Amino acid sequence: MSEEQQQGKLKTAASLAAISTITPKTLLLPYQRRWVDDKSRFKIGLWARQTGKDFSTSAEAVEDCMLNPKTLWVILASGERQALESMAKAKDWAKAFEFAIAEYAEARDAKESLIKSAEILFANGSRLIALPANPDTARGYSGNLILTEFAFHDDPDAIWRAIYPSITNPLRGGEKKIRIISTPNGKGNKFYDLWTKAEAYSRHKVTIHDAVAQGLPINVEELRRGLDDPEGWAQEYELEFIDGSAVLLPYEVIALCESPDASESVPDWPMFHQATPVGRRFCGIDFGRKRDLTVCWTLEKVGDVLWTREVLVLSKMSTPDQVEALKPRIQGAQRVCLDYTGAGVGLGDYLVKEFQEWNPEQHQYGRIELCQFTPTLKADIFSKLRMRFDERRLRIPVSRTIREDLHAIQRVTTPNGISYRAPHTEDGHSDRATALALGVRAASDNFAVMRPIASKRGTRAGRAIAARRDRTING
Repeated sequence: MSEEQQQGKLKTAASLAAISTITPKTLLLPYQRRWVDDKSRFKIGLWARQTGKDFSTSAEAVEDCMLNPKTLWVILASGERQALESMAKAKDWAKAFEFAIAEYAEARDAKESLIKSAEILFANGSRLIALPANPDTARGYSGNLILTEFAFHDDPDAIWRAIYPSITNPLRGGEKKIRIISTPNGKGNKFYDLWTKAEAYSRHKVTIHDAVAQGLPINVEELRRGLDDPEGWAQEYELEFIDGSAVLLPYEVIALCESPDASESVPDWPMFHQATPVGRRFCGIDFGRKRDLTVCWTLEKVGDVLWTREVLVLSKMSTPDQVEALKPRIQGAQRVCLDYTGAGVGLGDYLVKEFQEWNPEQHQYGRIELCQFTPTLKADIFSKLRMRFDERRLRIPVSRTIREDLHAIQRVTTPNGISYRAPHTEDGHSDRATALALGVRAASDNFAVMRPIASKRGTRAGRAIAARRDRTING
């Protein structure tokens, strides 16, 4: 064999060796690959938002299911959306590994009810199960565990007590592993305790700066400016445990107010307008122009219960077109509370010219209250929204989209007081929840008891104001 032939043979062998090392895991960035290749039994990850924690963890679970027949992995997610996203990523990894899926199923009581579980059955008998975490559904499994966004579970302490025994019995499928991964959510939860105190865990920390340095294609400064929330940036992207948070509306609280008789849409608005007394209808409007949605939530007051009659969602629509869609809803309402922040200022000024402003301190008794989203206003509307749910004096449609939107609101405790936050997703920024909170404010009994100031009550001007107010209140 000539020297040239020998060199050619060596090059061919080297090329084949290189090809043999190419696997779907080459799609992973270095920090993601380290997480997947870490085979420690106990593993915990503190990762910034949108750095691929579910993507990476799904890769490990699917690969393990493929290499070890009849393996079980259970994913406990912070909500239904998170559970289904984890399953979607698992399907993508199965396709990449050319690992056949025999069956996929979702368990629900009804089409739009909260998912009980989603399950992938692989051809070799392995299974991957995902479910929204709560202590009751977490019991009864014996398998490997993934707790994703664990700090944001409704009750992480109770979930931990319920689920940890799942990994303790090696006689059922061998030794079990646990993967815990989340961004911070304050200091008062089980995730914080495990990250700071548990010594048995292999730790992986990935800030947004770490991820970008290792190839994540994100413009950090653009992202920071877009968020416009220094505390939120420090916690969700730079991984500082700066406050305490809790879900404002857990799933079990939402479920108590879901009703098939509440409606998300009105097929014939003019007929509905004629059939329903104006004095019983109230609207909350959260305005968005480009990134966020505009949502107009219409409530009807029946006795002391507020029934949802319509949840109008407008996306990427010009302001004039939005005005045309909103006008009939405003005309049919006794009171409207409108988001008067940012882009909503221009809309509010325009609508007040036609429908007049509600501002009793200025002796104005029109239809629209302009609501500037100060910390005080947020605390008021969201705390009263929770009260309505707790008292079951609210009815909302049975809808996965609405349920996830409401569930995303976080009540945050900081040294400066209480605030409320929600993550930006492809489906908005909890815009439906904000519109509902504004609608509940519009229907508040406080409007009915407000009066012009006493010093003017006996004057001709005072009587005129009172008559105007009473006409507005009575429709």
